[in-house]
Amino acid sequence: QMQLQESGPGLVKPSQTLSLTCTVSGDSITANSYCWHWIRQPPGKGLEWMGLIRYDDALYYNPSLKSRTSISRDASKNQFMLQLISVTPEDTAVYYCANEVSGGTWRSWGQGTLVTVSS
Repeated sequence: QMQLQESGPGLVKPSQTLSLTCTVSGDSITANSYCWHWIRQPPGKGLEWMGLIRYDDALYYNPSLKSRTSISRDASKNQFMLQLISVTPEDTAVYYCANEVSGGTWRSWGQGTLVTVSS
């Protein structure tokens, strides 16, 4: 059974870089047809898709966040990572990692981790 777990600092200062890791168990992040997403939900707002890294290392980003977002992976650790630079308090949100099988089937989500941007 696939499981995803987000990890990283819960508090980041404005203008700094938010860095999160998603550790995957139960399957390989390089398995064919898998897409690995980062999604966030600010307090009181809806879900916002941030981007994905595909099984073949292809990357796709939300155009509104693309200039500040970087997604990468470490296949040896079965992890994928998110970096968001130049954060502001508006980046405060619960951040989720999630797995999708190409074609639209969402298999598993992490529990989410709250990141607060504050001085």
